[in-house]
Amino acid sequence: MINVGVLGATGAVGQRFVQLLANHPWFELTTLTASERSAGKPYGRVVNWRVDAPFPETVADRIVSPTTVEAVKDLDIVFSALPADIAKTLEMDIADAGVIVCSNASSHRMDPKVPLLIAEINPEHIGLIDLQHDSGRDGCIVTNPNCSTIMLTSSLAPLLPLGISGVTVATLQAISGAGFDGIPGMAIFDNVIPYIGSEEEKMESEPKKILGTFNGAEIEPASFPISASCNRVPVIDGHLMSIWIDADYGVAEAKNAFARWRPPFSGLPTQPEETLHIFEEPDRPQTRLDRNRGNGMTVSIGRIRDGIRYTAMGHNTIRGAAGSSVLNAELLKTKGYI
Repeated sequence: MINVGVLGATGAVGQRFVQLLANHPWFELTTLTASERSAGKPYGRVVNWRVDAPFPETVADRIVSPTTVEAVKDLDIVFSALPADIAKTLEMDIADAGVIVCSNASSHRMDPKVPLLIAEINPEHIGLIDLQHDSGRDGCIVTNPNCSTIMLTSSLAPLLPLGISGVTVATLQAISGAGFDGIPGMAIFDNVIPYIGSEEEKMESEPKKILGTFNGAEIEPASFPISASCNRVPVIDGHLMSIWIDADYGVAEAKNAFARWRPPFSGLPTQPEETLHIFEEPDRPQTRLDRNRGNGMTVSIGRIRDGIRYTAMGHNTIRGAAGSSVLNAELLKTKGYI
């Protein structure tokens, strides 16, 4: 078995990591880290479990470690749910110590030597790991994108061969994306908040790296412009977005591209049967009805219309965060990096 740990195991994304890893067929979850306040205590006693899945009792008595290099230096992989300001330095130190860091944090996403990976969309970008090794790093950092970036970019991949001149996207994002204590109830109940800090900038930059071409030395980013407008809505889980594509083809070609697209590999433990599910119904996807499709790992697409216009939706803490990071690690194993 491959020994793994979770950095920041008590938070929203950290709990998702624990849920997905507790009974993983390839990975043995041996280490959970959290703040000094929780360190030294059993995980089951310090975590306020809020994931919509049963608490994994196998980790209830696991003693929480402090979030340090020393606590994880003997592991094969750590999954990082750390805040970006802490992750910026600590993830580099852990990777320098020889550990693979699969990170949900934003700190290193745009680093030219770090893969910004959606496993089924740009698996060839893991070649950037070799550049990290060439620079003297014993381990490596692999990041997954921003949660809404994952839904958007997954939906763009089938259309890329047809040509994309520009993208406009408006999101309706769930409150869980802000963490358990991120938005007071009185702020979001009966309300829509038309601003999410730094979210639009991430959505406008990250897809260009993901959909860019790896030439062996660097990523040549996709050239089309992206304009994003992000809104927080009173939904627990699931980010839904309306997307407009500047293109010179029609809806029939777009629908055919979506229908024919297949991921370049299959069979990994966290990989859904369908990476993309295409709806023909005029009122789907819907957040509550469709966020758990594929155990939360499927991105749903519907309302494909002339323009090209369509709707995309996915589970933000599973496909948009912890699940994508675990799938990235599974891909690294199959490619011999673990």
